[in-house]
Order: sequence, then C-alpha cells, then structure tokens
Amino acid sequence: MTDVVVRKFLIRIEEIFHEGGPVSANPPRRGTIMAVVKNPYAGRYVEDITGFMEDLKPLGLEMSTRLLNALGGDKSVIEGYGKGAIVGEGGELEHGALWHMPGGHAMRALLGDVKAIVPSAKKVGGLGANIDIPITHIHASYVRSHFDAIEVNVPDAPRADEIVLILSMTTGSRVHARVGGLAVSDIKGEDGLR
Repeated sequence: MTDVVVRKFLIRIEEIFHEGGPVSANPPRRGTIMAVVKNPYAGRYVEDITGFMEDLKPLGLEMSTRLLNALGGDKSVIEGYGKGAIVGEGGELEHGALWHMPGGHAMRALLGDVKAIVPSAKKVGGLGANIDIPITHIHASYVRSHFDAIEVNVPDAPRADEIVLILSMTTGSRVHARVGGLAVSDIKGEDGLR
C-alpha cells in the first residue's frame, strides 16, 4: 500500500449562457476537479504499479463527491463526464493510466446506473501543461450533442514528481448543439453506446 499524498485540489465551474447565439434558458454547467498528487514512481521504472490503482480509489470517490457538490449536489442533472491525468516529467504515461479505474469507477458509482464508459486523456507534461478532457453522455457515448472537451491546467503543476488527476462532469450538451445524431430522448441504454 502506497500513501496518496495530495498537494492541492482545484475546482473550476463554468456556466455557459451562449456562444454568439441566443442566450440559453437553462445554461449548461461544466465542472472540473483536479488533484495534484505525489507520483510514487517518479524517477524510476517499477514493473508492478497496479497496486496504486487500489490506493487511489478513496481519492476518486472524494473528488467525485466534491465535484458533484460544486455543481449543486444533484446527481440527476449530470449528463456528461470525462477524466484525465497529466504526469510530471519524472514519470511516464503509464502512471497516468493508473487513474482509469479509480477515477472512472468512482464517478460511475456516485452517479448510479450510468451506462457509458468514462472517456479519458493522459499525457506527460511540465508545469502548467494543458490537457483536453473528453466528454461524452453518461448513458450513451454516441449522443452527438454531448461530444465535448474541457481544457484544463494547474499553473504550478505537475512538478516532476507529481501527477495531476482530473475528473469532469457537465449538466448538459454544448450550449448551441444542433448537428443532429442520436438525441438524448432516443437513448436505448443497452450498451453504453446508444
């Protein structure tokens, strides 16, 4: 068991009224929580790193809960989600992959009977590195109105021996979504895709 050492959390909430078109009667909100954590594998190659996934599970649940609360606390309004990680230069891309299960499963457990896989992005980067967190609908990944991405960064992270772990949730589609495709009202909920 490895201690999960958090240096800080950063939460950002966006409320989008319009993007040049009419003002939305129900502006979607997009929220992101980031945790800057110490990378226990920085600076060295370790063959078996999977134990750290288990250690990250409580953090995944804490971050999911904090983010949901920042978005008002009502899980029934959450329509989209995504996750990601930025690994500091002393680490490797595989260290960011450790977040797949703890981050994704935590959001899915908190939100209840969701069907779609939580999309993900990861990279190795330096201080202030940006990453685009992909977003899809929580029940059907093919809902085109919810294809989105949220660009995030932490100005002073990740340091070489850190990882920035990221979760995102949204309360709706893109503010002026109008390019067709599978509509929310047509979700079958059978396979997480449609």
